[in-house]
Amino acid sequence: MFWYNISKIILKNRRIWLTVVFFTTLFMGFMASKITMSYELARILPKSDENFKIYEDFKQRFGEDGNVMVIAIETDKIYELNTFNEWYDLNKKIKNIEGIKNVLSNTRLFSVKKDDSLKKFIFPPIVSQRPTTQTEVDSIKAQIAQLPFYKGIIYSTDGKAHLMAVTFDQAKLNSKGRIATSREVQAAAEAFGQKTGIDVHFSGMPFIRTNFISKVSKEMTMFLGLAFLVTIGILYLFLRSFKVVLITALLVIISVVWSVGYIVILGYKITILTGLIPPLIIVIGIPNTIFIVNKFQEEFLKHSDKMRALAVTIEKIGKTTFLANVTTSIGFFVFYFTGSPLLLEFGLVAAICIMSTWAISLILVPTLLSYSASPSAKNVRHLDNKNITHFLRFVNRIVHTKRTILYWSIGALLIIFTIGMTRLKAIGYIVDDLPKKDPIYADLKFIEKHFHGIVPFEVVIDTKRENGVLNPQILNKIKVMQREFAKYKDFTNPISLVEAIKLVYQGYRGGDPKYFQLPGALELQKLAEYGGTVKGKESLAAPFIDSTKRFTRVSFQCGDAGTVRIRQLVEILQPKIDTIFNYDKEAKVWLPKEEQIDAKITGNGVVFMKGNDYLLQNLVESTLWAILLVSIVMATQFFDFRMILISTIPSIIPLIITAGVMGYFGIPLKPTTTLVFSIAFGISSDGTIYFLTKYKDEMKNHNKTVSQAITETIMYTGISMFYTAIILFFGFGIFAASNFKGTVYLGTLVSITLLMGMISNLILLPAFIMTLDKKRSK
Repeated sequence: MFWYNISKIILKNRRIWLTVVFFTTLFMGFMASKITMSYELARILPKSDENFKIYEDFKQRFGEDGNVMVIAIETDKIYELNTFNEWYDLNKKIKNIEGIKNVLSNTRLFSVKKDDSLKKFIFPPIVSQRPTTQTEVDSIKAQIAQLPFYKGIIYSTDGKAHLMAVTFDQAKLNSKGRIATSREVQAAAEAFGQKTGIDVHFSGMPFIRTNFISKVSKEMTMFLGLAFLVTIGILYLFLRSFKVVLITALLVIISVVWSVGYIVILGYKITILTGLIPPLIIVIGIPNTIFIVNKFQEEFLKHSDKMRALAVTIEKIGKTTFLANVTTSIGFFVFYFTGSPLLLEFGLVAAICIMSTWAISLILVPTLLSYSASPSAKNVRHLDNKNITHFLRFVNRIVHTKRTILYWSIGALLIIFTIGMTRLKAIGYIVDDLPKKDPIYADLKFIEKHFHGIVPFEVVIDTKRENGVLNPQILNKIKVMQREFAKYKDFTNPISLVEAIKLVYQGYRGGDPKYFQLPGALELQKLAEYGGTVKGKESLAAPFIDSTKRFTRVSFQCGDAGTVRIRQLVEILQPKIDTIFNYDKEAKVWLPKEEQIDAKITGNGVVFMKGNDYLLQNLVESTLWAILLVSIVMATQFFDFRMILISTIPSIIPLIITAGVMGYFGIPLKPTTTLVFSIAFGISSDGTIYFLTKYKDEMKNHNKTVSQAITETIMYTGISMFYTAIILFFGFGIFAASNFKGTVYLGTLVSITLLMGMISNLILLPAFIMTLDKKRSK
């Protein structure tokens, strides 16, 4: 009765509904015009997570750790006059670009000297002006060679590669202006390369993030176009009706506008995930049109009364599509429970958009059909497609006569793919989504080869007392910790207060490289007499120590070694750090808690690893939530536990097959591929809903036997399920055109899962019902 009243409300107030949709779309379009890209690192960890809190405290105290863009070259001509001057000019040009805070290279380094008369240290630049002779350049080279502080940081340990570190201003880093700034820096460096004939390589977190953002923006537009063309094209091939195609195109445009509008209304921005929502809505929304049009044409053929056919369509299909869209939205909404801001935003917006698209389709499609001409014989010809009919008859025979063979075959497949599941590996890389041929990936590997890497790996130290950092015991413990890190080839040389003091002490002792060491307590007291050592903003120590001198940081860089390796390093090094700072070796006891130093590993690389692990831990939870919630939806239709169970299994089996495929083909579990399971389960459940509601209608309203009801359901609902599966398969398949491997995996795996889901719902589900009925009869 409820859906009968809904059909009356829609058809009697068609103009009002069209007006409401029109003005709401205008409003959503206005909101959509305000959409912006997210220029910050994706927030995966929830705010309550300890690692997230440590990292946020670190950034507030010391600033963003991933704010350095790297320009690297490999040449033995860097200290030739012309090449050196071009490098000098590039450094100066980049320094003058708006949004650049600082530039460091071998043309802009400083040495340390003491001024005994003023009792302070001075930091004269090694290169005070553009050199004019080769002799000057040779002198510069000799001076740099005497300063071990810069080895492995500005030039590689073998001296073949050289690096220019470009530090972005913090405000510019997380704004739209970073793209223009990054491109201006890149253009200047490429001009240097063309002029000197030296290959220039780019990396660093600002550069990688900027290029990721640009690619996401381009791909969102590309996917919108591909999703529209592919789905609309397939729809026309199936239905052979320009009228239906035009109605669907209008529905798609409205849905996309609404989806972007929702992102803005909820205060979100376009990220690598929310950017997928508009094309996803196109793919997911079109099946609603297929079921509405097919049911309308089926009813019209019975009595040739258009309005009556539309009323019955809304009444019958309204409920079916509502339940189907609820299960689909559940597949996305479960990400809300993860607590991860990135997934929370994606899941919430997608779930709202799916239900909005359903409502628009239920109002708009019947309304527009009511104002259009009645279906012709050509329009309904697709309902009797010979090839699909043969396929469905074949399915019907299997369900009725070959169930034993079917169950044994499914059992064998499950064993095979369960073995594949055991081969699944969970690993993610910061640039893992990029193909190996991408210049960003190639340049990153160049940097890793010569400088170990660009992924920030930090140790933040809280001495819990003012001036605690300058305690000689603390400095020595930092030195011991750095020595421990040096045992692992994963890391660059550290940049820390200890390294700065070593450089200052070298200057104090006249510049001899053998004095590049941490001095003893008495020597430290002598250095303290030269007041400029660690005071003021111009101090060499300023980036490594807070104003109270309670906190300090030790900065390393490491390669994009993957979450598995980073986790290993953290698990090995964190206990060693705790031991170095808080274990009394002489007394062989841990220091009292109130005397312990907090020294924690953090940084971009560590937070990425922790976020990846967090998502994987929530994979099972989110999938179980999806299964539970969908089962509750099923329970509203069938108050029979066995019926609920057999309606859930056909949607779970494709997930096992997909996990097995991932294991056999070496597709890792990571943030993007973890999305596959709950999304695919939610959408696969649509087929279950479509089949069971039709089956229930045949049993309840047409007094059919189970066998007859199954046959009717397969032959009539099977057509729409087949059309829907093909559109979803190719619709998600468009994501294989992405430049990001994660998006390619997402599209490909969901496509495979949904196709398997259609087969499972069309063959296995009715077979289960037949078996259940046979047992009941006995």
